[in-house]
Amino acid sequence: MSTSLAAALAALELGHLEPAAEELSGMAPPPTEALEQTVTAIWSDLFTTMTNTSIERDIEDLGWSLVNLFHRAAAKKHGLVDRLTDDIRLLLAEQDGSEISTNDLEEKIDLAKKVEESAGAFEVMRDVAAAHYMRETGRSWVPSSGNRISLGVTAAIVDGNAFLRARRERRLEANTARGTPVVFAGGRLTFANDADLKTFADNLLATLNKVRAHVGDMYLVHGGDMKGIERLAASWAEQKGIQQVRFGLDRKLGDRAGFRRNEKMLSLNPRFVIAFQGNGVTERLVIEAKARNIRVVDRRGPLGTPPASLKAGDRQRPR
Repeated sequence: MSTSLAAALAALELGHLEPAAEELSGMAPPPTEALEQTVTAIWSDLFTTMTNTSIERDIEDLGWSLVNLFHRAAAKKHGLVDRLTDDIRLLLAEQDGSEISTNDLEEKIDLAKKVEESAGAFEVMRDVAAAHYMRETGRSWVPSSGNRISLGVTAAIVDGNAFLRARRERRLEANTARGTPVVFAGGRLTFANDADLKTFADNLLATLNKVRAHVGDMYLVHGGDMKGIERLAASWAEQKGIQQVRFGLDRKLGDRAGFRRNEKMLSLNPRFVIAFQGNGVTERLVIEAKARNIRVVDRRGPLGTPPASLKAGDRQRPR
């Protein structure tokens, strides 16, 4: 395939034309404060209008979609930067010292920097909207697939090698949680009344706070089930500014998916496994954790309490 044809196909990928460097030259993204104020105004006007109306029940779905709008926009920008990074790598390999090749490389680097700045702006808008979503619903905003990370804005990239190195290192950092892992597990529960629900939530939050007091640099590892009690733990972590690592189910594994997820989470050698009521997969997680001498904070008893069947001396608690 000729280089020109390959370039034409790349530019048409997903139906989006690649912007030319001169179209973005000298342009900067809006100030962060302006982006935050704009998203806040949109959210406030929209959801104030919906409250106490027949469409109030749709606020949560609409709020999720609004956050996802900015998330998808940022993802598309990062996809474009990835393609531009490949172009930069090719131009570096083909450098012959001529003015034309040097100019082409500089233009491509400048374009990549501008596009990544745009991605950073959309991420700011997404994160502000996600904060409003949590205040409105009490839940962390989690994308339907993939991760929610922020690469921020690239600055001071002076040459192609520096750009590639910075891009690689910052993507790695964004996808790497730092600190001590703590695994949280639990299923989808129902409660007889609001009082039981509140008691359970209080016990769950107290447990998480107690573990954090013993593991100050913890990051939370969970399955990302936003319809079960894991969403409460995820919301607690986001409010506390604690990193999260989410292990979703690999549906291709069928009935083995949950057990395979257990293996991946325990492979991180967590300091603690916090276990609330769940299904057989949760039970197996507790058994395997104890077999590996990992401390288990067992809260599978009524309303998030330690199981009554365990003797006080056998209960493994954070020390």
